[in-house]
Amino acid sequence: MKNHFHVDENSDHNTGNDGIDRRGFLECMAWAGTGVLWMMTGGVLKSYGMSQMIDRATGGLKKGLIVPKSDFSFVQISDSHIGFNKAANPDVVSTLNATIAKINNMPSAPSFVLHTGDLSHLAQADEFDTLEQSLKTVKTEKIFYVPGEHDVTDNGKLYLERYGKGTLGDGWYSFDSHGVHFIGLVNVTNHVDGGLGYIGPAQLKWLENDLKPLFNSTPIVVFAHIPLWAIYPQWGWGTDDSAQALVLLKRFGSVSVLNGHIHQTIQKVEGNITFHTANSTAFPQPAPGSAASPGPMKVPAEKLRSFLGLTSVNYVEHDHSLAITDIPLIDAEKAIEQK
Repeated sequence: MKNHFHVDENSDHNTGNDGIDRRGFLECMAWAGTGVLWMMTGGVLKSYGMSQMIDRATGGLKKGLIVPKSDFSFVQISDSHIGFNKAANPDVVSTLNATIAKINNMPSAPSFVLHTGDLSHLAQADEFDTLEQSLKTVKTEKIFYVPGEHDVTDNGKLYLERYGKGTLGDGWYSFDSHGVHFIGLVNVTNHVDGGLGYIGPAQLKWLENDLKPLFNSTPIVVFAHIPLWAIYPQWGWGTDDSAQALVLLKRFGSVSVLNGHIHQTIQKVEGNITFHTANSTAFPQPAPGSAASPGPMKVPAEKLRSFLGLTSVNYVEHDHSLAITDIPLIDAEKAIEQK
């Protein structure tokens, strides 16, 4: 998609030949910056696009919207790319902050937030500083992280200094919440541009030992940056040794795998495992195979919000297996109608 919008850093009112000025562009981005709210209800793991739930005129919950009760909820955000400033989104901090505003406007605060990588664009200290300043305002008890390939361009030194406390190896770890076992995997350490993700034998052995004491009925949520299934290997959209990890997870009745990296929502159900990729809070990427290569995709400013997102989850204790029901963010046409 071609974007004719031109940004002059010294003006708020420059327009391109699509007639959209800089201020209007940033307003569209501010509405675009959303994530996904995950809710466990009656044994079903459901995702809600925040743009569906928040009234953009008031900033509050949409009138008449009924939010199901749940034992707990959490939010997934991904690919913030703080430091990126190209035409696809010249102000990624604004879209991240808009994401945070959506989270803070929810009727009840999520138990925690998962960030599935590419916090920064170049793993610079000032980028991590900016991210931390924004995330300090999130109304939640804790934020959990896994790195993206953009966060480890210095071999992960800064990332581990800031986010590696209590983790093992290159930053992997697990924790339990409300009867659900969460596993944060790192599959970007040996990543090369355009290459597949890689977990590695040391982390796989740790995963095997981590899962051993768990009952088969324990709900499992795995989160990592690069998808654990082969979405489009030609672009590196998959993990080379993910099959070994998935074999270890097969005995569990309910496994949900949350990823980022590809900047778009794609879902796959394979037996007891549901795979779900999240939108970016920064910029979209093309659909698999629809362009010569992946990378930042420029779209008309008024459509940007339809490509960005967050994910949220709620949980209710139940004896049924879990499933993810994805509800997409508002589409571009509907977004334009509501402007």
